[in-house]
Amino acid sequence: MKNIVLGVTGSIAAYKAADLTSALTKSGHRVDVILTKGGREFITPLTLQTLSKNRVYTDVFQMDDPSEVKHISLSKKADLFVVAPASADIIGKIANGIADDMLSSAALAMQGIPMLLAPAMNTRMYENPVVQENLAKLKKRGYRIIEPRETILADGDRGKGALAEVGEILRAITESLEEKAP
Repeated sequence: MKNIVLGVTGSIAAYKAADLTSALTKSGHRVDVILTKGGREFITPLTLQTLSKNRVYTDVFQMDDPSEVKHISLSKKADLFVVAPASADIIGKIANGIADDMLSSAALAMQGIPMLLAPAMNTRMYENPVVQENLAKLKKRGYRIIEPRETILADGDRGKGALAEVGEILRAITESLEEKAP
């Protein structure tokens, strides 16, 4: 069993995090979900809590145990960190060291483990040079980027930006955990 921290951000693709959480849990992994404010607009903490069988973290100031700083304790026990879907917002925050919510704070605390991002956004946003620069910066820092699909997007535009299929994300997670294994 591996400890996986799953970040879920504000993207229409957030509903797919339910399938990802369920598949990881059924595979025997412990999944700790961090759901951003934007993510909560698309999927509820209760859904992810039920599927992960763990509390869903939504606020950096959420204190279950006063002796524990949760974003730090999650980073210490994590074997893998993945954000799916990863919005342009979280990609920019992580790339530029901004820690102003639970997910971006946890991301900055993660060290020495595989880190994966699965971007999901409109093509115009995904292809924006700023987003591409941030992704390149994160790749240089060791993040694995699970490329989005090209298709008709939720808003009717056609192009690259749809979240990778859950099966592809699961394969990337499995490969990353196997590469890390001694």
